[in-house]
Amino acid sequence: PGSPVIWDYQVHTGGNAAPERWFRGKTLGGSSSVNGMVYMRGAPADYDGWEQLGCTGWGWDQVGRTFMALEDHDQGAGAWRGAGGPLRITTHPTGDPLQESIVKAGEEMGIARVSDVNAVEATLEGGIGYQPTTRYKGARFSSARAFLADAASRPNLTVATETDVLRIEFDGRRASGIRVRGKDGEHSIRASREIVVSAGAIQTPKLLQLSGIGPAGLLRSHGIEVVVDAPEVGQNLREHRHVDLRLRVRSHSQNKALSGVRAAFTFLRYLLFKSGPMSHAAHEVGAFAKSSPDLDRADLQFGLMTLSASSTGKEGKIGLDPFPGITFITYFTRPESQGEVRIASADPDAAPYVNANHLSTEIDRQRFVAAFRWNRRLAAQPALKRYVVEEAGPGPSVETDDEILAAAMSLGGTCFHTAGTARMGTDERAVVDPRLRVRGVEGLRVADTSIMPTLVSGNTNGPAMMIGLRAAEFVLEDAGLRVAA
Repeated sequence: PGSPVIWDYQVHTGGNAAPERWFRGKTLGGSSSVNGMVYMRGAPADYDGWEQLGCTGWGWDQVGRTFMALEDHDQGAGAWRGAGGPLRITTHPTGDPLQESIVKAGEEMGIARVSDVNAVEATLEGGIGYQPTTRYKGARFSSARAFLADAASRPNLTVATETDVLRIEFDGRRASGIRVRGKDGEHSIRASREIVVSAGAIQTPKLLQLSGIGPAGLLRSHGIEVVVDAPEVGQNLREHRHVDLRLRVRSHSQNKALSGVRAAFTFLRYLLFKSGPMSHAAHEVGAFAKSSPDLDRADLQFGLMTLSASSTGKEGKIGLDPFPGITFITYFTRPESQGEVRIASADPDAAPYVNANHLSTEIDRQRFVAAFRWNRRLAAQPALKRYVVEEAGPGPSVETDDEILAAAMSLGGTCFHTAGTARMGTDERAVVDPRLRVRGVEGLRVADTSIMPTLVSGNTNGPAMMIGLRAAEFVLEDAGLRVAA
């Protein structure tokens, strides 16, 4: 909070719950430069579902190929796994006895141990193993490192930092440029071919609305000239809501190493050797699982954090527990609740109104309860008896379904996987078409998670980069510089 490289939003979570803070990256690499470095792709069925909705070119056969081109995986090339691509993928190392016991506890629940949690079979039937991450030799490997570093010297590339895009400019229905504000004030930049918006699922709909593309009534209420009446710009917001279980353990927690004086030594260790707790991603162990054995595919995602906190930063600072603790984080991967993003003013500096509308559908509430109970079952497995002392939170006061749902907003938080606010589709209400072109205008595309028709089954950092690669293919193909695959 307060960082110049962070967007800080006050977000309504739904119902009468108090707002909470959501953070996004405001630097080169966007949120990949500040996130938890967890690399997941979603399930093939997610993308096949997009294609069934009419999004030609977005089935797993095309998307899986793009992921493989993206990846440089430390496990090497395999079935639907890439090597030699621009993005380094590093699996969390083995050897920690507590982490190994958690993998064994998953096996005791009937979940298969897998070497790659992103394996197609793991996303289908479930699997538990050490977490794939966007790290390399202990350091973060953001999209800026993956793509920008090698392109920075190109003569046709200019990177403008400390610069805000205020709006997209149009000549009639053609996007002709952008209005920006930087260190030297405001000016316009003309576009000779097209503009690609990659501002993320909160800022992209805000920018489109400020530029005259959005619900006509909303735009007129703020004095904005309507270029395209697009009612779904800012609608269809999808987000994962995780439910947490904090456990007090006997050893192998990172709490002590990240607290007090020891935190300084931990930080020094990271600076000098790129090792220790600060070299970890948000999760050391990951898994997919079924909330019910009769499901056709996994619908829960699990992540282990080898630390625990009594306050998580939603309202203020993060406060680690004073005892050794770990946290189980699980969420329903295919939520159906839909929220919205809408401008609150024509002023580009005004924060948008964001409402996640969490748990507004029955299936989301049922799966939230299932995820809560799944965490407790995992903690109770024999493999963890030597480590777990007690449940530190939420404790015995939360037991029934009604108690779980009544406390839902305090039992976890957003996963920062916001998507869907500039939905792709072929129907007349879709914001972009399957080649990511904004409907109703020319020369404008969107390439970020806002185009997702539905939320993928997992973290969205990897899928966001995949979308960027697909967008690059479309731009080249439509310009006649590449033959369509």
